[in-house]
Amino acid sequence: MRLAVEDYSLLTDLYQLTMAACYAGEGIEQKRASFELFSRRLPTDFGYLIAMGLAQALEYLEKFRFSAKQIEALQETGIFTNVSDRFWSILAQGGFTGDVWAVPEGTAVFANQPLLRIEAPLWQAQLVETYLLNTLNYQTLIATKAARLRDVAGQEATLLEFGTRRAFSPQGSLWAARAALAGGLDATSNVLAALQLGETPSGTMAHALVMALSALEGSEEQAFTAFHRYFPGAPLLIDTYDTVAAAEQLAQKVNSGEMKLTGVRLDSGDLVTLSQQVRSLLPGVPIFASGDLDEWEITRLKAAGAEIDGYGLGTRLVTGKPVNGVYKLVEIDGIPVMKESSGKTTYPGRKQIFRSFVGDKLKVDRLGLMTETPALETPLLELVMQQGKRLQPPETLSTIRRRTAAEVASLPPETRRLDHPVSVQVKISNSLQNLVEQTQKQPTQVQ
Repeated sequence: MRLAVEDYSLLTDLYQLTMAACYAGEGIEQKRASFELFSRRLPTDFGYLIAMGLAQALEYLEKFRFSAKQIEALQETGIFTNVSDRFWSILAQGGFTGDVWAVPEGTAVFANQPLLRIEAPLWQAQLVETYLLNTLNYQTLIATKAARLRDVAGQEATLLEFGTRRAFSPQGSLWAARAALAGGLDATSNVLAALQLGETPSGTMAHALVMALSALEGSEEQAFTAFHRYFPGAPLLIDTYDTVAAAEQLAQKVNSGEMKLTGVRLDSGDLVTLSQQVRSLLPGVPIFASGDLDEWEITRLKAAGAEIDGYGLGTRLVTGKPVNGVYKLVEIDGIPVMKESSGKTTYPGRKQIFRSFVGDKLKVDRLGLMTETPALETPLLELVMQQGKRLQPPETLSTIRRRTAAEVASLPPETRRLDHPVSVQVKISNSLQNLVEQTQKQPTQVQ
């Protein structure tokens, strides 16, 4: 199976299509609808999220179309036998013609704050839900983890994304690499992702090379020499056999001037003790570590005195606790609506996030209505697409990376900590609270 751009419109859940068909049958498919994408709660031990994935969301919306072949394929399923011809007509005629409001990528957000809002004809706003959740939820997770890794490792550490082989799909690996770089990592080993993003891929070697050349050419030392001959700028992986013995051999070459070593990598064992021993032997050589590392393990290594200059992040970066973002209707044909199910209540109306600072530190967020006037506050949601057309070119990774760093730096220490973080207080404006109470009185509310 493969995913092509022309397939984007069909990359959705069946119920999006059946709901759109129902809307068309009832003659309400063109009613203006507003849906907001947000997370009801943050993943466990997360004090914040870093919004990511908007660039791919806008690219998707720009290319959203149904071809005659796709419509025929839907008809052949037999599922839509009873729908009106109006449904097939809107699929054949329409792309996405709505507006999109969103926070810039790299922005710190908290529970119940919309990362994005779609304002479009009801059938369009409904059909795009699945893809938007897919890309924003995943990239937001990876960007947040990358930001946390950068925060605990420090600005001086080199952080490399090595997660392609553990990502959930080839497409997921590209999104993970992008989000990791935008979230604060320095480089990725994913060649396709790096080249598509205008970056330079980064990597070392695997144990297989050391074992193969050692077996065929006589020793680990010869394996290092051979690889270094072709790639003198790449770190050498020195823990295939005896880490300390390998470091001693390399120290002799470095001290004699025979080799200029740019780095060594440790992938196993007691990283604290081994890194200290390697540092004593190769005092001027950067030491990289890898092997199922995450922000908690990096914190532990630093506290224990490990001599590590950079980290390769893979499995635990590109997998883990999901961001459980949801996409909920908040207004239809000018009528505010809300969900009142137990534990899943939503706020009605089109909303804005108003952020206030003391100096460069975040003070408080206020969740209010779009119609409110900010008082010495910064509105976060911006109009990024109008009538289906993007208003600005995509931002560069460096711009998003700088924003991420500034956003994390602005957060309170208790929000940034790994253990039992305290999220930033989000106040509900009086206007929004009044709308909640008014909407709850309406007999048509979802229970």
